[in-house]
Amino acid sequence: VQLQASGGGSVQAGGSLTLSCAPSGRSFSSYGVGWFRQAPGKEREFVAAITWGGNNKYYSNSVKGRFTISIDMNTVYLQMNNLKPDDTAVYYCAADRLPSTWERLGWRDIQYWGKGTQVTVSS
Repeated sequence: VQLQASGGGSVQAGGSLTLSCAPSGRSFSSYGVGWFRQAPGKEREFVAAITWGGNNKYYSNSVKGRFTISIDMNTVYLQMNNLKPDDTAVYYCAADRLPSTWERLGWRDIQYWGKGTQVTVSS
């Protein structure tokens, strides 16, 4: 199983970036796909997730209203608008069942991970 993540980069505050994640290697029809992030010296935290069919989306309060997760042609996108310096982190694509539980349960038991991609927001 692979989660091929891309996107990221450096922007100024208020700017936008889009991350993408293309899972492969198994059927994800009963899974959710989403993102966690980890800033230096901090715990990895939930950002957003979506069920494979796209019917259910979940966001952390810190990104709600600014980030949008979507799925198209088996690729998951995270559109990040109005970025803030606090959004600076390494972003990790993740896949597992029950995405509704990810924020509550945390990152440690997530089944699949992609390589991290750096997002840097300057003030």
